[in-house]
Amino acid sequence: MYDYIKGILAGKTHSTKGTYVTVEASGIGYLLEVTTRDYSSLEDSGVEVKIYTVLLHREDKMSLCGFLHKEERDIFNILTSVSGVGSKMALTLLDEFQSAELIGLVIQGDYKELTRAKGVGPKLAQKIILELKDKLMSFKQDEPIEIKSANKQNSQAMDDAQTVLTSLGYERDEIKSAMSKALLLLNENSSAEEILKETLQILSV
Repeated sequence: MYDYIKGILAGKTHSTKGTYVTVEASGIGYLLEVTTRDYSSLEDSGVEVKIYTVLLHREDKMSLCGFLHKEERDIFNILTSVSGVGSKMALTLLDEFQSAELIGLVIQGDYKELTRAKGVGPKLAQKIILELKDKLMSFKQDEPIEIKSANKQNSQAMDDAQTVLTSLGYERDEIKSAMSKALLLLNENSSAEEILKETLQILSV
């Protein structure tokens, strides 16, 4: 329903119930639950902000979650599609791990590292890894995106990075442009996680 809200940061609230910001746009104040990382990076009230949103619709209430970066919003949506992972757990995971780091753990199958997040035990971590990897890596492209690089990059790492970016909803031209720039900053032995990290940073600008 809402892709993003652009307006003035009207307030910030941190309590045991969660971390929230209020954004005023066109005379309406939108209350959004955010990660503590985004909460801390936002300045005091009065500045203009752009928050990517997710509308949560439950039987007893409707609420909004907000993210400063599009890729975190998209990963949040994928996380909450895993059975047993609600919005609070997804926000906790995105607080503990940066987007590229979380995707890297999924690609590597490192469920033990995933248990660093509060409330994530070994069984749930393995379930998240299994379901997320299937969702992120099963997207089949019609044809590979040709990326020119000065270095001889690991082709499998590049393919994995492209697949994840495509599954997150980025267009081919966006991926080609951003990854070409990212590869200039990386060496030829870069992992899929490292390629993703640099590419996502460029895409988020």
